[in-house]
Amino acid sequence: MSYKIVFFDVDGTLTHHENGTISSKTREIVKSLKHKGLKIVAATGRPLSLCEEIRELGIDTLITANGAFTVHNEEVIHKLSMDKHVAREVFEYAASQNHGLSFYTKELSMNGVKDDNILKALKETLSLSGYPQMNERIYVEDIYLMCLYANEETAEQYAQRFPQLLFKRWHPFIVSVLQEEITKSVAILKVLDYFNIHQSEAIAFGDGENDIDMIELAGLGIAMGNSSDKLKSVADFVTKKSSEDGIEFALKKFKVL
Repeated sequence: MSYKIVFFDVDGTLTHHENGTISSKTREIVKSLKHKGLKIVAATGRPLSLCEEIRELGIDTLITANGAFTVHNEEVIHKLSMDKHVAREVFEYAASQNHGLSFYTKELSMNGVKDDNILKALKETLSLSGYPQMNERIYVEDIYLMCLYANEETAEQYAQRFPQLLFKRWHPFIVSVLQEEITKSVAILKVLDYFNIHQSEAIAFGDGENDIDMIELAGLGIAMGNSSDKLKSVADFVTKKSSEDGIEFALKKFKVL
């Protein structure tokens, strides 16, 4: 099969799944793929403002906020934003309950609630060692994704309080708060249409459960060795861990490199 585009999850896929670094080998692979004429796309839960390191790799098409905001260079390909009135209601309720919320605009901000479990989750998902800036008037901006830091009991509390919203868990302590379904695969279809490429000509690499739909959509879906069992079960191939140059191993196995 002749592949034309590769979609990479970022944290735990392009980056080392334990320390968050991007290896020189991974940097070389991105350059090699581009040299061979393949399109390279990062598909991440990160907001755009935390993708500068990815841009420095030479990746200029970015699916961010788990699929809610997608750009090619500076051109917006796809975006979904929350109703500002709804966002304000959730913001005010979280403040009254002292629950942590993060907001993905082009930047990343939070509501100022601090907790060890929140900090741990930020480290595990975004490789952050501190809390993002606080924005008390975030609800007047275009919010592409809102995340609630909560256990199951708290998430259920919100589901009952806001029955019109979707609460989608993608980390043991993080739940996406959505007005409509936001997925990486929806954004990927927009990117494929933009470049006039069929999904059978796409490869996707991921490691988390928010990558399942992306892995299933691509012609070749590859799970990293450090992936969840659920993702591994739907992948076409399970490669080595990101810390063991799993991307290179898979691309050579399928003769893409």
